[in-house]
Amino acid sequence: MSTTDLTGTEVAVLMVLMAEARAVRNPELAVLGPKLDAKPRQKLVGMGLIEVSGRNPMSIELTDRGWKFCADLMGSEPPKGATGPGKALYTVLAGLGRWFHRDDVRPAEVFFPRDTPAEIEPLPTPANAVVPRAVREQESADAGPDLETRIRRAYADLAREPGARVRLTRLRPALSDVPRDRLDDALVALQRKPGVSLIPEENQKTLSDDDRAAAVTVGNQRNHLLTITS
Repeated sequence: MSTTDLTGTEVAVLMVLMAEARAVRNPELAVLGPKLDAKPRQKLVGMGLIEVSGRNPMSIELTDRGWKFCADLMGSEPPKGATGPGKALYTVLAGLGRWFHRDDVRPAEVFFPRDTPAEIEPLPTPANAVVPRAVREQESADAGPDLETRIRRAYADLAREPGARVRLTRLRPALSDVPRDRLDDALVALQRKPGVSLIPEENQKTLSDDDRAAAVTVGNQRNHLLTITS
């Protein structure tokens, strides 16, 4: 599948849905970007790029395949016959694609719904949560200051800036010599300190099998991202 399979309008609709990162009502879509008529809508549904729900008005949202298609567009050549504005769009997308590739960032980490809070507070650990005894005692020999320092350094190397979200799929390879259970205990202990948070991915549809495997469980919540502000 490539840009040659879609019209400029269809590509623009996918870009709008990616930027909004939510289900968009059909009338609102025409305000945010091109109007999506029935025929191209059915085409995008048939290609597995969008899903439609509800009626009068219906809502339209990217599928997992649609998110991947949008990510793949970043760096691709504009379709033949693209006009100046269309070429400009692909130039901007290529610039984003270079940044995404350099920092191993995914579109779902950049685009989020308008009503998303500026800061996401992690849920408190339930009082009856099953947490290793070593963690309840604050720090064990396996999760001591040396490992904490290594985690902080690895995060600093991977994060674009303090407080940026770093996927655990990126953090774990930087500490590949640390046993899984030891690193998990250290991360859980570290997130209890000020300025450190383990956060679940909001858009579960964007999670890969590797993301799910790398998650750290705190209580009954699986977390995929780490942030450190201090």
